[in-house]
Amino acid sequence: MLVLRSLAFNVLYYVNLIVWMLAVLPTLLMPRAAFREVARAWAHSSLWLLRVVAGTRVSWRGLGKIPPGGLIVASKHQSLWETFALLTIFDDPAFVLKRELMWIPVFGWYAWKAQSVPVNRKGRSAALADLAVKTEEALADGRQVILFPEGTRRMPGAEPAYKFGVVHLYDRLKSPVLPIALNSGLYWPRRRFLRRPGTIVVEVLDPITPGMPKEAFHAELMRAIEEASNRLIAEGRGELERRGAPQAADERPVG
Repeated sequence: MLVLRSLAFNVLYYVNLIVWMLAVLPTLLMPRAAFREVARAWAHSSLWLLRVVAGTRVSWRGLGKIPPGGLIVASKHQSLWETFALLTIFDDPAFVLKRELMWIPVFGWYAWKAQSVPVNRKGRSAALADLAVKTEEALADGRQVILFPEGTRRMPGAEPAYKFGVVHLYDRLKSPVLPIALNSGLYWPRRRFLRRPGTIVVEVLDPITPGMPKEAFHAELMRAIEEASNRLIAEGRGELERRGAPQAADERPVG
């Protein structure tokens, strides 16, 4: 049953994505606000499919901690799931993404329309400077700039590998940073076919105000996200064990 539900969801998810991408092409000619609402509606439709077909729900915690206006959002990244799900909780999100994604036909058009923040991962100091300029522009427009401090998806419980980019932005732009913890990788594992039933938990943590030294900020951000994520992972693993849901060997806790 798990395999069949996962197969059905994966097929429907990508069919739904293609239909939305083709059906809303006219929004490329409309104001960005209209496109933003369409993108949010697509994200909600994907969450609905995941709940109805795969039996995977989401629990949002701490949404009241999201401050109004522009800020930097630093989220744990375990799955493809959060790349669309986070669209549903912010007023005007702007994702930081690899520059190469902007070159993909159709998807890239929408990324440009959304005024995403592209970054050249090979550009080093020049790339950081460009990232800071684009992020500052988005913050000035009252947008929420969402980035994944580790740069790529990490398996639940994997050793953290936080990059310097978020530290550079925090120090240069004097913006609050909103940490987000989650356990999505247990239910929508990276590079795996299965979609496990249960409840993905996302927890918005206390914002980190500007003014901390870079080293202290880096340590506090990593501590906050990792401690909360590890707690949510333990909670999720307990739920999966109660349901008898299988986990791959490299997803199980060690020790």
